[in-house]
Amino acid sequence: MSLRIALVVSLVAAPLQAQRAHVGPHGGYNLDSDHALVGAQMLLPIVPLVELYPSFDYYFASGASLLSFSGDLKVRFPTGGGTDAYVGGGVNLQHSSVAGTGATDTGWDILFGLESRRGVTHPYVEGRALRHARSQFQLLAGLNITLY
Repeated sequence: MSLRIALVVSLVAAPLQAQRAHVGPHGGYNLDSDHALVGAQMLLPIVPLVELYPSFDYYFASGASLLSFSGDLKVRFPTGGGTDAYVGGGVNLQHSSVAGTGATDTGWDILFGLESRRGVTHPYVEGRALRHARSQFQLLAGLNITLY
């Protein structure tokens, strides 16, 4: 009887772990603007393989302040072995400020990546294409930490 209970608990616990919200830091590099970046993201499950994925980035730009905010949907594709591939996209807002003069540009982004789903901390790597007045591409690496 206790073996059955343990089996049921283990089968239910794994999907529940994946259905929790996550937050975490990331770092990366924008290949087109030549700026390093740091930021944070949150994952909010909508249905088992679809998540709301808001994030922000701060770019290290000399003589300017550059921020980016994204509101994306992310769809995961379990590949086995505790790793998921994913794709997504959504709206992207960039704000720049130089010598006290600011400008905001609204565009869109598409993303793809791989994320480990083992344990409570999930490392990931991601590529993100941004479309504003000009196209940009950035590479990111980060951690998603499970919230309890």
